[in-house]
Amino acid sequence: MATVSDQRPHKLERILSLEIVRVTERAAVSAARLSGRGDEKAADQAAVDAMRRELNKLPIDGTVVIGEGERDEAPMLYIGEQLGSRIGPKVDIAVDPLEGTTLCAKCMPGAIATMAMAEGGSLLNAPDVYMEKIAIGPGYPQGVIHLDASAEENIRNLAKAKGVNPSELTALVLDRPRHADVIAGVRKAGAAVRLITDGDVAGIIHTADPSSTGIDIYIGVGGAPEGVLAAAAMRCIGGQIQCRLVLDTEEKRERALKMGITDPRRLYQMQDLVRGDCLFAATGVTDGALLRGVKFKGAVIETETVVMRSVTGTVRWIRAEHRQLDKFHLD
Repeated sequence: MATVSDQRPHKLERILSLEIVRVTERAAVSAARLSGRGDEKAADQAAVDAMRRELNKLPIDGTVVIGEGERDEAPMLYIGEQLGSRIGPKVDIAVDPLEGTTLCAKCMPGAIATMAMAEGGSLLNAPDVYMEKIAIGPGYPQGVIHLDASAEENIRNLAKAKGVNPSELTALVLDRPRHADVIAGVRKAGAAVRLITDGDVAGIIHTADPSSTGIDIYIGVGGAPEGVLAAAAMRCIGGQIQCRLVLDTEEKRERALKMGITDPRRLYQMQDLVRGDCLFAATGVTDGALLRGVKFKGAVIETETVVMRSVTGTVRWIRAEHRQLDKFHLD
């Protein structure tokens, strides 16, 4: 006989797995209307407004536990914001309405609208700060990578586990001055480095299928919301991720303490970032390696979305055509 805990995740999915697709679709289309206009803030705000509007239509009692700031940020989807009809399951929400604001503003590849949803109390509740991250795909024993090991050591250990020479591996790294030592370490081990300007959620997801993406490992420091979102995706498709919040000032440590984080140097594994059942969705804003961007074709808007469910490991790719343009734009 199924227990209540067995049934709850399936109920969450049945109600919401396709509903959240509408949320990221609306955010992506709203941002895409401003693609190439050079205004990062306007594009981000358009995505935020659309995502909030759609989330408030869902039959959930939702709380943003990690998002775009937690203090005096009413225009954004801020940490602690209550969303949904308030009638329905209690859920945690992680959001990045427009990952790659610069990419969108410059009409460059890889901008996406993304979110994750999980049972209440399942997602890491943390401030919007930087986060150290390392991730690989599925099929490796635990302990192959470690956040506190050097980039060179991680590359050599991964190559050994994979049964290849380090020269056959490629690491994905955000192109930032802070990653100079990481890049040097990867290259010293003999592996290649692929640099990206933005988009570490999609970048971490790429490690799950290196035969298709050419990415074996992700290493670097990026945003904490993106780390939790990536962990939600990895929980659905498999892999390993380790993270640590960068709480390098007293003010940040105090903010974290208010959210229940007592150890500022804690190493988070995937199960610490995302517990229980979760859903993940992302819709392309501009064309990228993960998703096609929004296409405006006269009376039709085309979108492409990936939606994942952790309880089954199901990954759905949804290519949609939207024809009620006035309604789509205004809802």
